[in-house]
Amino acid sequence: MGSLAVLAKELGYKVTGSDQNVYPPMSTQLEAQGITLCQGYDPAHFADGPDMIVIGNTCSRGNPAVEYVLDNNLPFCSGPQWLAEHVLQGRWVLGVAGTHGKTTTTSMLAWILEHAGLEPGYLIGGVPKNFDCSARLGKSPFFVIEADEYDSAFFDKRSKFIHYRPKTAIIGNLEFDHADIFPDLVAIQTQFHHLLKTIPQSGLVISPQGNDNLAAVFERGLWCDQEFFSIGKDDSSEWRVEPLDEKGASFTVHYAGDSATVNWGLLGNHNMQNGVAALAAAQHAGVTLKTGCDALSAFAGVKRRLELLGEFGGVKLYDDFAHHPTAIRTTLEGFRARLDEGGEKGRLVCVIEARSNTMKMGYHQHTLASALSAADRVIWYKSEATRLDLDAIGQEASTEFTSYPDTDSIIADVIAHTEPGDHVVIMSNGGFEGIHGRLGEALVASA
Repeated sequence: MGSLAVLAKELGYKVTGSDQNVYPPMSTQLEAQGITLCQGYDPAHFADGPDMIVIGNTCSRGNPAVEYVLDNNLPFCSGPQWLAEHVLQGRWVLGVAGTHGKTTTTSMLAWILEHAGLEPGYLIGGVPKNFDCSARLGKSPFFVIEADEYDSAFFDKRSKFIHYRPKTAIIGNLEFDHADIFPDLVAIQTQFHHLLKTIPQSGLVISPQGNDNLAAVFERGLWCDQEFFSIGKDDSSEWRVEPLDEKGASFTVHYAGDSATVNWGLLGNHNMQNGVAALAAAQHAGVTLKTGCDALSAFAGVKRRLELLGEFGGVKLYDDFAHHPTAIRTTLEGFRARLDEGGEKGRLVCVIEARSNTMKMGYHQHTLASALSAADRVIWYKSEATRLDLDAIGQEASTEFTSYPDTDSIIADVIAHTEPGDHVVIMSNGGFEGIHGRLGEALVASA
């Protein structure tokens, strides 16, 4: 919604917004863009008589702003609908879908097109470091968008990506998520099936080789070309990644008899997969493999994706958005590989806030313990809303595990159990009560 507000302002609209508990980097981006953010959902925020009210999917019946809009017959729509009508119409849309990695892959793809001189428009659910903003209209037909499977609004339960009608579609992976709106994996697969129905015959679908959950979607119908990618020696894939080291910092991409190499600051198989998917989508838009790999070598990453916040009292502190067992596992395993290869002896400490609805509802109870194995110590924020049996997860985990009901206790634990040379990764898809800054200050004070 913050990115959408940026696009609306660029189109010439006067834009204000209502939200609560907004945190960086989006809050600071909105401020820098001169977009007024009103705290809370007070109907008084509509006093200036808006011409259109775009309602985000976190707002539902009972929200005072929503009730005021309905009672007073004010014009409203969903964010995806507004985008489709005002931004995406007539554009070559490149959509990035999947359970994990959408923000990073969308950022990579937008940067590749930018590096190639195509000046694309884009909308990203995070703030990419290669750009100064999470969204812009662009100056070419190309528009890159993060295509989320979450519902559009309380009055439109279709997935957001149904509105976008991409010509080029990356579907990077598919697992069960969003248990608050989807009863099972099949329900999510149906939404992806509907997405495929919107892609023209001249379009292209890009996906990983050997993903059974996606294969079940494709079996229901595919009306355009498709290309697969893989890591290793799977010669049946159109796009193949050949890793040149264990941590994924260097790799060669092979496609149609051509090859080029990427050397970057990212790590892990998941990022190599994100990267090759972005290369394939960019190639569909006319970017050569060599140009694409050069762009990825200059890719700076995304804020809140294993972002180094700094070194505090000799302890390095990182911020990461991971909130699903697969994302947690791949991030920690990739980080561990980098530490081991670099010969760093400090411990890897993971601090987690399980904030997503699916996580709080307990659906990942039996997969979390194994996802944590690459960490030396895990500290879990035990919120009142969670249904996870953290004691059982701790007993099953192969690493040190503890949990606390408040962030003050978490900070005290980190101070007591870390020393110079250690690495602390904070994983949350929210503000986490400002723990990042508070912990940094506490580490410095205790040094």
